[in-house]
Amino acid sequence: MFEQTKKFNSSIKLYMFQTGTLKTKLKYIKMNQSNEDFVIPVPWFLIKHPEGDIVIDGGNAIEVAIDKHAHWGSVINAYDPVMKKSDNCVDQAKSVGTSALDVRYLIQSHLHLDHSGGVGRFPNATHIVQRLEYDYAFNPDWFAAPAYIRQDFDKPNVNWKYLNDKKTDFYDLYGDGVITIIFTPGHSPGHQSILINLPKSGHILLTIDAAYTLDHWENKCLPGLVTSSSQAADSVKKLRKIAKKHNALVVTGHDPDSWLTFKKAPMFYYD
Repeated sequence: MFEQTKKFNSSIKLYMFQTGTLKTKLKYIKMNQSNEDFVIPVPWFLIKHPEGDIVIDGGNAIEVAIDKHAHWGSVINAYDPVMKKSDNCVDQAKSVGTSALDVRYLIQSHLHLDHSGGVGRFPNATHIVQRLEYDYAFNPDWFAAPAYIRQDFDKPNVNWKYLNDKKTDFYDLYGDGVITIIFTPGHSPGHQSILINLPKSGHILLTIDAAYTLDHWENKCLPGLVTSSSQAADSVKKLRKIAKKHNALVVTGHDPDSWLTFKKAPMFYYD
């Protein structure tokens, strides 16, 4: 299913960033749990690759830092973003030498409001999303509608590439085994996770929101928002098998404790 990278290149690097935090309640992150306050990071990722740089998600949109009330509306009553204007993904990418024009691909794990901040910000990028996710984002179920901010992704002149669920599962972006996109529905209909194979660091599995936290990873709870509980459980099971097979470092989507243990930009994963 996965091959070792055919030709490792020392210029391949993974950078981890975050666009601030979300102040929320535990019950919104871990289904059926308490009403206690809970603060989570909002990660996004950049991969430098000789064939072209890749952004994964992009976190919150810069408009959140400018006027969160105007951009997210009543959503902030449940998920209150704390973000500086300089936290936006374009400026953070510049801090490690990647200009907006350098980005060849933007991989959208899904189109929720805390992941869609990069859409349309990188003029040369092909935006990779599951067709199921893209279609659902324009017509979500009532309970999921607040998670989609249409102005974040309904933009002109965005070049979209659609993956098609199981038919394109384990999509190898460059054909070199470095970046593999894995279909992991449940949190949203077209959610996808990413397996990265780095020259010296080995495999790193970005679960994104297939597993918000290590409690989700360890089957102790479901995400606070799901479109299918059974699919969400199956996706974690699938990812656990992949992680075991490749002895992968697992990076969950929003775990405030485990996030502290990872190297953040300007540090990177490679060696």
